[in-house]
Amino acid sequence: MHVLVALCDNQYQGIVKVPAGIGNGQNARTNLYWGAGYGVKTHFDRAAEWQRLNCDPAAEPHILDRAVWKHRDSAVYIVAEAYDGRNIREATEDVLRYASGKAVRDVTCGSMTIHAGGAADLLCYVGHDGLMDFSLEDLFPGPAEGGRETIILACMSKRFFAPHLKATGAEPLLWTTGLMAPEAYTLKAALAGWVAHESSEAIRERAAEAYNTYQKCGLNGARRLLVAGW
Repeated sequence: MHVLVALCDNQYQGIVKVPAGIGNGQNARTNLYWGAGYGVKTHFDRAAEWQRLNCDPAAEPHILDRAVWKHRDSAVYIVAEAYDGRNIREATEDVLRYASGKAVRDVTCGSMTIHAGGAADLLCYVGHDGLMDFSLEDLFPGPAEGGRETIILACMSKRFFAPHLKATGAEPLLWTTGLMAPEAYTLKAALAGWVAHESSEAIRERAAEAYNTYQKCGLNGARRLLVAGW
């Protein structure tokens, strides 16, 4: 699976402002969605079921950090990349491009090469929904049944991503109907179900339970927020 994280950015994104230390989209180390306590890198580093691997950094200057984990009990790998908050458009376009099966990315971890990007089985986006602020001129067409799935953890992602995702041929495993905090506990819970080959509804339930645990929004509210399929 390949996870694209658009770093939270007070200056360059249309978001409700957060404290400066976690809202600097040019500093992955302290960013809300990457290096903070519930950021993707920190949260998965602390997860007993995921083991971090050493990997080469991304060549693109707007990808500020990269992390790779292997699931301890299966041959599943996560490649996660932190995009400079100024480059949220690139993160949005890349997740759709990869969902269409285009732009295979090879990530080197020692003597091993992981085929990510358009070769990944599951594409995930975490961050602000940039499509609330800008439009994409191009679609990213892929085969009608591409076999890939997506998780899009951003505010109202079903509404804003649907026409673009439809063109890719990928299936929405999990996305949202309203405003949300796209912190990593929701993603981790969903991926646990995906690794176990659970149904989309079971994965959605895992995600909703995790979101409610941390956000205290009520389980029914979390179920209305996090939905599966079209």
